[in-house]
Amino acid sequence: MPTVKMVEYEDASPEVRAVYDDFMEVRGTDFVPNFWRTIAAHPPTLKRLWEGIKQVMAPGRLDPLTKEMIAIAVSATNGCEYCIRSHTAAARKLGMDDETQGELMAVVGMFNQTNKIIFGYQVDVDEAFMGD
Repeated sequence: MPTVKMVEYEDASPEVRAVYDDFMEVRGTDFVPNFWRTIAAHPPTLKRLWEGIKQVMAPGRLDPLTKEMIAIAVSATNGCEYCIRSHTAAARKLGMDDETQGELMAVVGMFNQTNKIIFGYQVDVDEAFMGD
């Protein structure tokens, strides 16, 4: 249960409603998810995060499915069930199937494991990996 009262569409200020409308148009959906309705309790945060997500998820060198899969990987690593489920749903709409998700989770699990081992051993970074 959220720690603040979620802002329903019909109760939203014009500023919040504008973000909700933009969200639904950009995402091609007819509802505003709980996350957005919760952070709408602080309209500047709602607007800032929505603008940031639109920028980051906009077309670029990475395709939309890859971006959603990265979001799943980060969400799984951070243990955010809400984010795992929302980004998995978005990735499924973009074509991710069970096999692809399984491969993604195998990569996430492997590198979380190796990162923890490297952290535990405090392995020094090889000079060759330090870049230009």
